[in-house]
Amino acid sequence: MNYRCNRWLKINQLHLVLSATIFCIVCFSWGFMASAAQMPEIQRRGYLTIAVKDNLRPLGFRDVDGNLQGLEIDLAKRLALDLLGKADAVRFQPVANRDRLSVVLNNKVDLAIARVTATESRARLVSFSVPYYFDGTLIVTKDACVSQLSDLANRKIAVIKNSSTIAQVRYYVPKAELVGVDSYQEGRSLTENNTVVAFAADASVLSGWVQQYPQYRLLPTKLSTEPLSVVMPKGLQYDQLRRQVNEAIAKYTAEGWLKERVQYWGLP
Repeated sequence: MNYRCNRWLKINQLHLVLSATIFCIVCFSWGFMASAAQMPEIQRRGYLTIAVKDNLRPLGFRDVDGNLQGLEIDLAKRLALDLLGKADAVRFQPVANRDRLSVVLNNKVDLAIARVTATESRARLVSFSVPYYFDGTLIVTKDACVSQLSDLANRKIAVIKNSSTIAQVRYYVPKAELVGVDSYQEGRSLTENNTVVAFAADASVLSGWVQQYPQYRLLPTKLSTEPLSVVMPKGLQYDQLRRQVNEAIAKYTAEGWLKERVQYWGLP
């Protein structure tokens, strides 16, 4: 009796294993068939949809006529040219910071080029291209007496609350007094009315300040280095798209095109 019972259990276990295996093979086949269609689908419709910033000089912003421009806009158009043959084969979707990953996760856009730093935690949700620019922390000031980090000892520096910038400033300027702010606007306001002598934040943002407000200067020392990358969806079905984007950006770097555009837009 026990022998028959054991044999019956083993047969059923084998049946379950085989069923699960067949199910996985079928699912994988469906996924593989979808993966081959993704890039051809973009090619058939004739354009890329890309999430960008429209209020962040000099990466992505609107000129006086309302047209989008900036380093990231240039990159999007160059990708459209290389992937689809036309620089205007792209539809832009301006996004807020909080939506930069979700629009890719929810398949609302093909890519996001919107000042996204590639981090390990974000890489669990989306894929990142090779970097197109290395951002980092810089310090901006309008005080003529401040020309190097040592001049900030015992002075007030504004920093975004709960940001990684706090640790960086404490390391490089340990005697500075840090003043927490909730936004870039508040940081500039405190700097403008001389409540603080300087503001430490992302180089890509502060370089836009210097372009808009000539009274500000960037100190030469970068406190950190952080890669900005194109946000791409995960999944086998997007493998061809990811590969082509990575190959294109690697080419732009090797040929010097990205360096030229970075210099053109006045990025440090």
